Amino acid sequence: MQGEVWQPARVLFVDDSRLLREQASDALAGRVRLECVQNAEEALQALTREPADLIVSDLTLPGISGLDLFERVRRLSPATAFVLLTANASVDSAIRALRMGASDYLRKPVTQEELALCVERVLAHRQLLRENERLRGILATAEACRTLLLCADPGEVHAVALDLLLHVQGRTRGVALFRRTAIPGSEGMVFRGLSEAQARALHRALAEAKPSLALGEATAPEQQAGVPFEALLAEAGVPGGAVLCVPMRGGESESGIAWVFADGRPFGELEIEQARLVSGHAALALQNAERYHHAKERAFVDDVTEVYNARYLLQATEREIQRAERSGSELSVLFLDLDRFKRVNDEHGHLIGSQVLRRLSLVLGECVRQVDTLARYGGDEFTILLVDTPHESALGVAERIRRTVADTIFEGEGGTPIRLTISIGVATCPRHARGRDALLDVSDKAMYRAKSLGRNCVCSANDLLG
Repeated sequence: MQGEVWQPARVLFVDDSRLLREQASDALAGRVRLECVQNAEEALQALTREPADLIVSDLTLPGISGLDLFERVRRLSPATAFVLLTANASVDSAIRALRMGASDYLRKPVTQEELALCVERVLAHRQLLRENERLRGILATAEACRTLLLCADPGEVHAVALDLLLHVQGRTRGVALFRRTAIPGSEGMVFRGLSEAQARALHRALAEAKPSLALGEATAPEQQAGVPFEALLAEAGVPGGAVLCVPMRGGESESGIAWVFADGRPFGELEIEQARLVSGHAALALQNAERYHHAKERAFVDDVTEVYNARYLLQATEREIQRAERSGSELSVLFLDLDRFKRVNDEHGHLIGSQVLRRLSLVLGECVRQVDTLARYGGDEFTILLVDTPHESALGVAERIRRTVADTIFEGEGGTPIRLTISIGVATCPRHARGRDALLDVSDKAMYRAKSLGRNCVCSANDLLG
């Protein structure tokens, strides 16, 4: 646990003999944090103030017996080790206590060396059991974390990581926030253990408050008094309080954080270590997701112009047609083809031709909005999807593009100026076609009509109907 200072084991010595208590103090001085009491009632009070790692108690005590004290401690604090001091006449009771889970017993009279050796042995065994438990917990967490490495989507990584944290720590409530820094407005949220109404209210409040501001700069799991949006929790009717903060950051653009609510049960060292494991595996999973998305994006990007390729265009056109149908809006397509571009390749070479195409893609990109899609269809042909754009507006965009290309001076070898013109066909869904292939085909035919009309012009699919 961060900030925790190591302390020696705490031992309670319970005996009504002052001499034995003094001998215990001498035997264990400097080895443990020792507190000596004279009866079971005082021992229980001492446990209330601070838990003990080990209790050494006489079997025969005034009032509550040592055996009864052991039974109470076993119920209240099962992790506390217990050693009984017994006379020969009560060995049978001590053996019964061993069967019930006591750690050991010593026969009186007990020498200081015997007591010190027994305490050392019991505490070492207890530490070994705790270490074995910790290792089992860590191993189980590591095995569970394999699930994270199968996640290809960043949002899925954060959701699975939060579920893992709750599972391995036996918790029920948590919140995760994440974002892609390379994509503005791409914040995401995951809620667990909240009612549907609470999750909806908190989602709305966080969306208005821009959750990316709450991601913070934490680099390792740590306990916190509460989340940065504690006030929003209260407004949403969600109980807050102490949390375990677990950052999850990828290599470049992915970042997120999870908060697991303590709900009155503080987080122990094992849970902090489990959180470190989950955080580390989540970071690897996010890096893998980033690489996967980069590779996927490259598969849809044209190598020459760095704009989308025909494969992506086909998917995007299908998607945008469906969206336009749902929203009742219009989708317009511009099909563009450079006029006599073969001359550029013949006169200046294909290397210069590729440079001209790259420059053209930048020019075209500046003529459309960020929500529109620019793709190289093939060769010197380009296609632009104009979302939520009526046909008349699309004709205006096409004319602006035609003029811009005509006014742009492209550079040939040695700075030789190259001037180009472009022919553009314009079609709109659903006016001219409703399906993807039909829409692209009619815009392509409109472009060829522009070619037949003398090039360097814009032709509407309306002209094909006349």
